[in-house]
Amino acid sequence: MLEFKNPIPLITPHGEGYAIYVTNSGTFENDCWCIVLKETGEIKHYNTSQLRMCKNGTFDIKNVCEIQP
Repeated sequence: MLEFKNPIPLITPHGEGYAIYVTNSGTFENDCWCIVLKETGEIKHYNTSQLRMCKNGTFDIKNVCEIQP
């Protein structure tokens, strides 16, 4: 398990949120991310394939991706 000192902003199928930790699900599986949703404060778990990075000028990420539920 890797706990983030500074939460990572991500886009989930349920809106924007912050990653607080990630766990390894094995060699052939997606990692499991624990996300706190910005709007509601709910804590949800997602696979890596369900997440997208938020817009971030530091890393030259320009487009905000939307995930279809």
